[in-house]
Amino acid sequence: MIDPTQIVTRYAKSGQLNIAYQLFGAGSVNMVLIPGWASHVENIWTLPQFADFADKLAQFASVVILDRRGTGMSDPVVDPPTLEERMDDVRAVMDAVCWDRAAIFGVSEGGPMAMLFAATFPDRVPALILYGTFARFAHAEDYPFGYPAESYRKWLAPLESTWGTGALSRNFAPSKADDPIVMRNLARLERMAMSPGTALKLFTLQTQVDVRHVLPAIRVPTLILHRDGDQPVRVTHGRYLAERIPGAKYVELSGRDHLITMGDMHSVLSEVREFLTGERAVPDVDRVLTTILFSDIADSTTVAAKLSDHAWKQLLVQYYALADGKLRHFRGRRLDTAGDGLFAAFDGPARATRCAWALVQGAKALDLRLRVGVHTGECEVLGDKYSGIAVHIGARLAALSAPGEVLVSSTVKELVAGSGLSFEDRGQHALKGVPGHWHLYAAMPPN
Repeated sequence: MIDPTQIVTRYAKSGQLNIAYQLFGAGSVNMVLIPGWASHVENIWTLPQFADFADKLAQFASVVILDRRGTGMSDPVVDPPTLEERMDDVRAVMDAVCWDRAAIFGVSEGGPMAMLFAATFPDRVPALILYGTFARFAHAEDYPFGYPAESYRKWLAPLESTWGTGALSRNFAPSKADDPIVMRNLARLERMAMSPGTALKLFTLQTQVDVRHVLPAIRVPTLILHRDGDQPVRVTHGRYLAERIPGAKYVELSGRDHLITMGDMHSVLSEVREFLTGERAVPDVDRVLTTILFSDIADSTTVAAKLSDHAWKQLLVQYYALADGKLRHFRGRRLDTAGDGLFAAFDGPARATRCAWALVQGAKALDLRLRVGVHTGECEVLGDKYSGIAVHIGARLAALSAPGEVLVSSTVKELVAGSGLSFEDRGQHALKGVPGHWHLYAAMPPN
């Protein structure tokens, strides 16, 4: 058995924040375990069920477990982290332990970020495992098995007053609801994982998350596990994922506990071990999820006509120097320029949207007005060349945007929930050369 007292909690630097993590096990498979609704990398070992689960994982894997920013032993934050920020934290921890690649194991609320990470960084993810999770939590007309707004508002209303009592854990681990020791341990984990106010913010944020558009872009070997009697996250969520993640293996398990370490955890572990230690094809890293930014200068012909050729060229030099600085700041990559256009790629939609507005405001200081489009989708990558439908959509959005406007797809809007960015509805549009109609939004200037 693993001796928790011999496991050292360490910190990885993610931007300005410290992310707490632990590394245990000596198996041949590197794995990052993304915990669900509550975590505390030291207190969680007081649960015998987790200790047993971790010991069995350690038999075939080297495992990193971390506390997301704002929870557990990681640095506090005012608001729960966005999916993009949480991806940054996972990368920081992987870099801290010198792992180029690791299987990502997303549990419950940790699943949406795990899916986004695998689609965005397939070269770092040899395998993806999802347990008891979802692409979207809230009900929608095209997602009928999500929770209706009235239901989750009723569920969230008493959360602050009951957090830390174990009331929530009774719903998540019904097989242990009458075991006072387990409930007491889970109640303590709730209190140490986060404050009541943070818990309310985090669960509220979950009702806004939607990664359905990401699913077809997941190209790494994927295992989806779901218990058929899970009530907090019903089994229809798991079936939805299995139908839309290409080539995913789906295993429906018996049981009604949502917590992975309760109930028949051995069936879960057996499936995970078989999946990770068997022979699997190397993922196709030539198709990755990317956020595309296109921009061009509005009325550029008119502006150029008012200037001499030399003055216009000098103005473009200033503009592209400005653009390169903004791209460096927001971790974007300039892929191409043509005429007065700019084509760039980002690994996160919030950063791309903020960069877009920084470009608009910077160009304004040069008496230029930009039209910008931002879209997140799957791209085909050949060297430094990006192509595919996502690239076409980004270009079409820039062409449709008004001077001084940042136009984004609904995919971008849904992926940046909780980022503080706001949008105005621009309705449905047909995009030239792109099938179907697309719901578009204008991004508002960041605060």
